[in-house]
Amino acid sequence: MKKYKLLTDLEESYNELVHKVSWPTRSELVSSTIVVMVASIIAALIIWLVDWVINNVMEIIYGLAI
Repeated sequence: MKKYKLLTDLEESYNELVHKVSWPTRSELVSSTIVVMVASIIAALIIWLVDWVINNVMEIIYGLAI
């Protein structure tokens, strides 16, 4: 009985993927990818800048202690 339920679940999943899911067009996919890449680069630059500032502040603090 469980074997039939598994087959039914697989069939329903397949039908949902084929008939109910709206897949993006190629141009939508490319534009979304570009947005994600640009956002990732901006986030990386912000993190790098914060790290650089904290590093310089810590060097100044440690330099005063010597």
